[in-house]
Amino acid sequence: MEQEIQSIQKVYNLLIEFFMNYSFQILGAIIIFILGLYIGKKVSEAVQRLCDRNNLDVTLTKFIVNIVRFGIVIGAVIIAVGKLGITLTPFIAGIGAASLGAGLALQGTLSNYGAGLSIIITRPFIVGNTITVQDVFGVVEEIKLGHTILRTEDGEQITVPNKYIIGEVLVNSFEYRIVEATIGISYNSDMKKAISLILEELNKFEEFISKEAKPQVGIKEFADSSVNIEYRYWAKTNSYFEVQYKVNLAIFEALKANSIEIPYPIRDVFIHEKKA
Repeated sequence: MEQEIQSIQKVYNLLIEFFMNYSFQILGAIIIFILGLYIGKKVSEAVQRLCDRNNLDVTLTKFIVNIVRFGIVIGAVIIAVGKLGITLTPFIAGIGAASLGAGLALQGTLSNYGAGLSIIITRPFIVGNTITVQDVFGVVEEIKLGHTILRTEDGEQITVPNKYIIGEVLVNSFEYRIVEATIGISYNSDMKKAISLILEELNKFEEFISKEAKPQVGIKEFADSSVNIEYRYWAKTNSYFEVQYKVNLAIFEALKANSIEIPYPIRDVFIHEKKA
């Protein structure tokens, strides 16, 4: 029983001695860490307001704000640990060795992060743009370090790893996508009138069609049984197919109402009889 009491007494004495010697260092480290969190939050909020005031891109703003906050917090942690008298050199060496191994194991993931950083800095597109890459297209909803999220007209969410964007052919059509369609007109019809009618119908959809890039209508080719007229216009990406279908129907009805013939393919068939 006396041995147990002596053991407890030793532990108690060690704890008292520890807190007597290191209590102020521990308290100072805790205060420094809390101050770091507070200052990091306030400074990052100030940076956020500054970026918003200068109309900086949303993705770039988030990146800068997170870097500022993370840098301040890491600095506070280093100072707090130093206040406790702990040397960070062995830890830094260990982290470096671990990072090398992790980097070799996660090359694909790290390449996505590197590509994401390149996108954020160079800004080949921003949130709200329409991009086409790797045979997929959509409106950019969010740009993250590892991947970019696209949204289609049907509400589908497409996640594209950033390494497939950087170094590839990237088409940025901003808010719109090009629509190209062809309709065949009879050789006997008035071509100028047909082109004028198509342009007139396209102008009725100015709410959904780009005003900067004017619609284009003209003769594309002379086919076997018709003159093919092509019309091109830029439709908003979020209503791309809806506008295309409505425009096609409006053009068809306008041509029909004005007696512009849309011919059927004609084939002459000759039957040869063999004489007995």
